[in-house]
Amino acid sequence: MLLPVFRDLIKPQWRAVLEELKRSGGQSASDLARATGGGYMAVKTHCEELTKAGYVIRARLPRTAIGRPEIFYSLAAKADALFPQAGVDFTLALLDEMKRMYGESGPEKLLFQYFQKQQESWANLLGKIPLPVERAKKLATLRSSEGCASSCECEPASPIRIIELHNPLQRVFEQYPRAIIMELRMLEALLGTRVTRHELPGGRQCPPRIAFEIS
Repeated sequence: MLLPVFRDLIKPQWRAVLEELKRSGGQSASDLARATGGGYMAVKTHCEELTKAGYVIRARLPRTAIGRPEIFYSLAAKADALFPQAGVDFTLALLDEMKRMYGESGPEKLLFQYFQKQQESWANLLGKIPLPVERAKKLATLRSSEGCASSCECEPASPIRIIELHNPLQRVFEQYPRAIIMELRMLEALLGTRVTRHELPGGRQCPPRIAFEIS
C-alpha cells in the first residue's frame, strides 16, 4: 500500500503499523498488536517513534475498566505523502488528453499558464531584493521548496550559477521539450537578466544536473 520507495526504505515494523492504520482509520495499541502480529510493547514503541516523527497522532481513550487508559493511534496528515498520490503519470495523462481535445498546442498553452502563475507568485518576493546574488539565492531557496534541490554558487570572479540536482518536471520536459524554454524565460523574468541553461553530467544512470548561469 505504501509507495514502493518507502516500502524499501521504511523498516517492516513501521510499515505494518502505517498500513494497518491506513486500512482501519485508527486503532488502539492492543488492537494494532493483534492486527499486525506484533507484541504489545513493541507495537507501542513503533507507534511512539512514528508519533515523534510526525506521522502518527496519539490520543487517550476513555477508561472502560480498571487500569491505565488505552492509547489510540491514527495517521497524521504528514503520512499522506507515504501513500500513492496523483503524480507525474497523472499530469502526463492530462496533457495527452488536452492534446487530443484541443490539438498539438493545447498542452503547451497549459504549461505556459503554469509558468506564468509560478512567476507571478514569486515576483513580489524577488522584486524587493536589489542585489542580483541575493535574488539568485532567494530563487534557489524557492526552487528547492518545489523539489528542485537547488543551490546558488557565487564565487568571486565567476558567474553566479544556480545548480539543480533534481526537477520534478523532468518527465514532462522529456515529452514536451518546449516547456524547458518556458521555465528558462520565467527564471529570466524573475532575475531581470539573461540566464543560460547548461546540462551537467549526472553520473552513471542518473539524470543530468542543471546549471542556470546568470549574466
